[in-house]
Amino acid sequence: MNNNALRHAAFRHPQAIMQPFDVIMDDFGFDAVCSIVDYLGGMTVYIPSKRHIFMGCLQKEIANEHQNGTPPRDLIRKYGITDRTLRKILSAR
Repeated sequence: MNNNALRHAAFRHPQAIMQPFDVIMDDFGFDAVCSIVDYLGGMTVYIPSKRHIFMGCLQKEIANEHQNGTPPRDLIRKYGITDRTLRKILSAR
């Protein structure tokens, strides 16, 4: 489909853009919506939470801080995790 025609129609009738793509267009623009749709269009997509996406990074950071002497209670408060989660992270290392 011709992106120029789509762009023209989208900017003339933004209220007719399907949710959540209307919000994505407001925040990131028409080209971002087209890129997402070109890449993922037609798929059933699960989008995990930010916490889940970055959990590996978070676990490494927690382990490093613990290794550098940060008390467990401080790690629990700083990262908003439970004592059980902290023990699980530290035991996996």
